[in-house]
Amino acid sequence: VLPEYMVPSAFVTLDALPLTANGKLDRRALPEPVPAGGAGGQAARTPAEEVLCTLFAEALGLPSVSVDDDFFRLGGHSLLATRLVCRIRALLGTQLSLTDFFRHPTAALLAGHLAGAVAEDRPALVAVERGATVPLSPAQQRLWFLDQLEGPSATYNIPLAVRVRGTLDREALRGALSDVVARHEVLRTRYPAQDGTPYQSVLPVESIDLALPVVPMTEDALQDTLGELAGSLAFDLARDLPLRGTLLELAPDDHVLLLVVHHIASDGWSNTPLMRDLGTAYEARLDGVAPGWEPLPVQYADYTLWQRDILGSADDPDSVISTQLAYWKGALAELPETVSLPADRPRPVVASYRGATHTVSCPAETHRALTALARETGTTFFMVAQAAVAALLTRSGAGTDIAIGSLVAGRGDEALDDLVGFFVNTLVLRTDTGGDPSFRELLRRARETDLAAWAHQDVPFDRLVEALNPERSASRHPLFQVMLTVADAVDPAPPLPGADTSARQLPLGAAKFDFTVNFHEHHSHDGGPAGLDITIEYATDLYDAVTMRAAAARLVRLLGAAVTEPETPIGRIDLFGEAERAELLVAYNETATELPTATLPELFTAQAARTPGAVALVCGEVELTYRQLDVSSDGFAHRLVAAGVRPGDRVGLFLDRSVAYVVAMLGVLKAGGVYVPLDA
Repeated sequence: VLPEYMVPSAFVTLDALPLTANGKLDRRALPEPVPAGGAGGQAARTPAEEVLCTLFAEALGLPSVSVDDDFFRLGGHSLLATRLVCRIRALLGTQLSLTDFFRHPTAALLAGHLAGAVAEDRPALVAVERGATVPLSPAQQRLWFLDQLEGPSATYNIPLAVRVRGTLDREALRGALSDVVARHEVLRTRYPAQDGTPYQSVLPVESIDLALPVVPMTEDALQDTLGELAGSLAFDLARDLPLRGTLLELAPDDHVLLLVVHHIASDGWSNTPLMRDLGTAYEARLDGVAPGWEPLPVQYADYTLWQRDILGSADDPDSVISTQLAYWKGALAELPETVSLPADRPRPVVASYRGATHTVSCPAETHRALTALARETGTTFFMVAQAAVAALLTRSGAGTDIAIGSLVAGRGDEALDDLVGFFVNTLVLRTDTGGDPSFRELLRRARETDLAAWAHQDVPFDRLVEALNPERSASRHPLFQVMLTVADAVDPAPPLPGADTSARQLPLGAAKFDFTVNFHEHHSHDGGPAGLDITIEYATDLYDAVTMRAAAARLVRLLGAAVTEPETPIGRIDLFGEAERAELLVAYNETATELPTATLPELFTAQAARTPGAVALVCGEVELTYRQLDVSSDGFAHRLVAAGVRPGDRVGLFLDRSVAYVVAMLGVLKAGGVYVPLDA
């Protein structure tokens, strides 16, 4: 039953809506439109508008929403919109895409659009009978392949550190962890292979004996210990449970719970149900009972089979997988091989995935202004961040065809809201920055790119790579090398009675891409923008810390200019601070120096006199000292003079790269000639 202030006038509660046998809204049984109420005799709302106004308010956490209120101007973002679209599809039984919702962001516009929408025809996500083996989801398949290729490592771990200050019952906590593992099958699933093909092996609840070792710890050693534990733990996917816990004790009333989950079993959005269920189970265990929660409607294995059913066969031209792949083949045609910041050193043949991070902050006023710009332009904060990163790459020399990776939640059904699992999918967002557009124009382009991509987000990334078949390399990520994420700055923590808790994800010292730009939004108690932290995670194979610090500072300046001068072409935005500008324009150009007046042979002869025994030339196993090289080149110069070479004569060097080549070069110069390299 909804709170009274959220009850629309056409019916009493959402539960009281007339539903069909399959749980869809029976539109024919809805009452006639009724006046919306209020002064001035407002126009009547249709029943569909009443339903949508209620759903809008529920999603946004607002007392009420009018038919003309824009969802995004009220603070909605793409993740909320995704959940709301799922809710509307489930309740109204009609097809509705995220793109449709962005184009019809008010209850009035959306009701009009839905009036002509076709009925939802995809199968329902329900628990199903399973065969002898359940295959991996496409996302899991890719991680399993990488694990086989590279061996077990911490690269794809998700480490969570929960600080617990107050009374803690360790046995209740261990029992609660076991309850959570029992509730979510994916946390007690192993991934063995049969004839080279992996499958999901779900362990029975009664076989789970989850350990929670306790490690005494000091505050000084805490951070190093957390980093070491999170970065060194490797899972054997065929034998191990994908979750491990360790309790670090700093004092009787001060602990840190370290949970490490392999990405094959979880994702960032799973942290919320994971922490919530842990808190619920802990409270029950304190009372000596098992948690009395309702069983989950589906498990991850059910989702895996449903996803395969939804995607259909690539042999069917009308299937979801075929139609969406056709879109991506056009959208990503002739994509640049590499789009990244200029590197400090050559790309290695095989990436080591070693990484580091650098964080900068933006004040609350900048955050508020960026959010306001997003609402004004009908975009989201993610699109603002995407436009800024694309502009930064272009201004840094990456060209005007910018591919950036992005994550989508992948929870396309309400039944997945409370489930732990690996649902996220990766999209390639291709932004055209050509023509030196204004930031406002770049935002418009980003919006169109994203809406089209989100409408085709069901294709698993590995299937996309397989279909597009870019040149493969162990040195870089396929299709894109720069990742962008936007998330809330506060990680969910489990509510534990008798204690204050806070949680944070730990850095792993790893980088899956050239660099990832993570925007973390802070919010005030009323939900308003309260500042930004921007963390850049970068590959140390390619970049030095000073390079990333400079890039982060330029990004902050670009964001500031974007909100103060959104009509300014991105090519005219000043990205440099005073110190950096002085270094580029003055220090690097301070090249005045006294130059020697001697010739090259004279300079070499003088060096040979100073350090005759020092090594001057190395070629394979051969080494010559300055004395040896000087004597050899002198002898060759005498032969040239005897052969008739005079000052200014040209002497061809028809030689391969060798010791003889260097001797000949110096000999020609000592004879007064000019050496002319010839292609041997």
